[in-house]
Order: sequence, then C-alpha cells, then structure tokens
Amino acid sequence: MARGGQGLARVAVVVRAGAAPLWWLGVIAAGTGAVPEGLTGRRIGVLAGAALFLVAAAVVALVRRGRYAALARGVARAGKYDVLQDRAVTVRAWRRGHRWWLLLAFAAALGSAFAVPVAGGLLLAGLGTGLWLKAAWLGRRERAQDALLWVRVDWLDRHGGRPAGKAVGGWRGTGVAAGDAAPGGSRRRPAALV
Repeated sequence: MARGGQGLARVAVVVRAGAAPLWWLGVIAAGTGAVPEGLTGRRIGVLAGAALFLVAAAVVALVRRGRYAALARGVARAGKYDVLQDRAVTVRAWRRGHRWWLLLAFAAALGSAFAVPVAGGLLLAGLGTGLWLKAAWLGRRERAQDALLWVRVDWLDRHGGRPAGKAVGGWRGTGVAAGDAAPGGSRRRPAALV
C-alpha cells in the first residue's frame, strides 16, 4: 500500500459472507435429510431441527455483540491512503478461506439425517440466519453512527476471517457513501433516475 495505507474490508460484508452458503447448504441438507426415517422418525427430527434453527440463529446473532459494539464506538477515521476492498472480493476471500469448513458442515448435516432427519440441515440454516441478523444489526449501527465500519485485511487473514477477534486492534470508519456495499453489507442499489 502506498504511503503506509492499509487494505480495509467492510465488517458487515465479512459477517454476511457466510450467511448465504450456510443457509442454502442447510436447506439442501434439510430437504435431503427428510428422505431417511432416521432413528427418531421424521416428526421428531423436524421438531428438533426447528428448535435448533431458532437457538442457532439467536446465539449467532447475539454472540460477541459487546465486542462489536466496543470496536464500533472506538472507530478511527480511515486514512487517505487506505484502500477499500470491493464487496465481491471480501465475500470471495471469506468463502475461499472457509470452503472446507462449509463442506464438512454440509457432510455432517447430511450424515446426521440417518439419526435425526432434517435437524442438521436446519441447524446450518439457523447459523446462516444468525449471520444475516448480525449483519443487519451492524447496518443499523452504521446508519446511527453515519459511518461504515472497516477492518484491516491483514488482521482478517491472520485470524481466520474474524472481524472482532482478540487480535483486532480496532476498526476504521468512512462516510456512508464509501465502497460498493450498503450499510449492513448488502449490495448497494444504483440510485434511481429522476
């Protein structure tokens, strides 16, 4: 980076990156997992899966919120020479770095269907939903602070893609028009023509 600038990735985009693959792999695993009777039977599997879905979504959405809030309060202004990473690059990097974990989780969800049908898939879908909820919460914070939240890419690379890990020293902030992702990490919609 020129003149001491850092590569920065959007925090909400990093959080949201795992939501879609977990959701879709969970839906596929749950649908496939409905085929075998399993040890418990389908009815119990679906009920257990629904409970796991709700618990997983709530836990993922709420875990480490205090750390996220503390980092958001202490945000420093991004420097002139900092480079803002595109949303697509951030998502691709996160998914590439976690692809084996995603495949392993999918295989475990499919395998669990022979014991408790559907439950493993709904658990995965719940994890994805929790990530979407956390990204939406971050988006509300960004709107309230009128600043987008960014984390250094080298810290993400070193610590498994966790934007609020212990080794993350702080976040940086920019105006809400910076970058190509809206508050919360979703794709920025083009402005309507007047």
